[in-house]
Amino acid sequence: MTSHKRPEVDRRLARIEGHLRSVRTMLDEDRSYTEIVQQISAVRSALDSVILVIVDDLVEDCVKRFEKNEAANRTVHELREVIARTR
Repeated sequence: MTSHKRPEVDRRLARIEGHLRSVRTMLDEDRSYTEIVQQISAVRSALDSVILVIVDDLVEDCVKRFEKNEAANRTVHELREVIARTR
């Protein structure tokens, strides 16, 4: 991962950790199913956002490698593999 995307990913993951701690607290407090599911949905959405940042960084990296005439097949394969795992 490139250094300019790393701080953003770190911030997002820290926020996600906070959300997960909230879910545990909500469970301990016997909060409603609706509240718990809503919080878990927020965590899932936040994780999806992190994936997008990482994939965006990968795309930028792949394009740069391709422009430098590095192995195009390897670059495209890596990109396809990562995108396939996000589904």
